[in-house]
Amino acid sequence: MNESIRLDVWLDIACLFKTRSEAKRACEGGKVEVNGESAKPNRQLREGDRVRISRPFGRHQDVVVRIVIDQHIPKSQAKALYDDTTPKPSAEEVEMRKVERTYRGAARAAGTPDRRRRKELRRLKEGM
Repeated sequence: MNESIRLDVWLDIACLFKTRSEAKRACEGGKVEVNGESAKPNRQLREGDRVRISRPFGRHQDVVVRIVIDQHIPKSQAKALYDDTTPKPSAEEVEMRKVERTYRGAARAAGTPDRRRRKELRRLKEGM
């Protein structure tokens, strides 16, 4: 085990992002903070560091680094690498997310047709 590791590599190993390049883009875009400071992908991460990740729709994920390793492990074991200290969403936030989901679904229905709808439209046009 190492004493420190690149931030983007650890985020990938801990399965907080799907790929290292995705973690790197998030760091470069200012979406990741370490100990309250914006962090670049090559920042060295150590045990005990606090990482805050900005997620979509104004959410944040807060984790504390427990273990620093440089080899990939199964996703089921990756949660042992950190303590998730993200507070549970309040009832108001849960309700807001439901409203957002409903709104996005309605906007999608009004916008571009999905696969089933495209087939129906194609049948109508060809039937004429």
